[in-house]
Amino acid sequence: MKKLQFTVHINAPASKVYDNMLGISNKLSYEQWTAKFNPTSTYEGSWEKGSKMLFVGTDDKGKKAGMVSEIFDVIPNQFVSIRHYGLVQNNIEITSGPQVEKWANGFENYTFEEIDGATSVTVDLDTADEFTDYMSEAFPNALKALKVFCEA
Repeated sequence: MKKLQFTVHINAPASKVYDNMLGISNKLSYEQWTAKFNPTSTYEGSWEKGSKMLFVGTDDKGKKAGMVSEIFDVIPNQFVSIRHYGLVQNNIEITSGPQVEKWANGFENYTFEEIDGATSVTVDLDTADEFTDYMSEAFPNALKALKVFCEA
């Protein structure tokens, strides 16, 4: 797996950025910025530490697809760590096999640092080699969308 890092500076307090990024108060705010990955992107589950979370959308065949994950750690308004351990394909959760091994135990960590009312969000991401180019393009676009939404 490759490790990638992305940072965005947002002129809004960490509490607002955290809430909008995770869709705590309104799931639509999460879906708005993650639409840059997939227009149907959403999540099913809870942001509580130890919770199972499905990060899903509809694939090109109209089936549910995405990641099976665990919320590994949470410090509200400061840090979220997500451990991916499976895939959703054709509406089915898959947690073993060669395709899962590419992602197994990969982390996606979000760090929120507020200084003088503005927030830096740093994303540290483990990704399978074949998705490096996609993530390197999609993540900055998604974070720009989050910035616009939070600063509005």
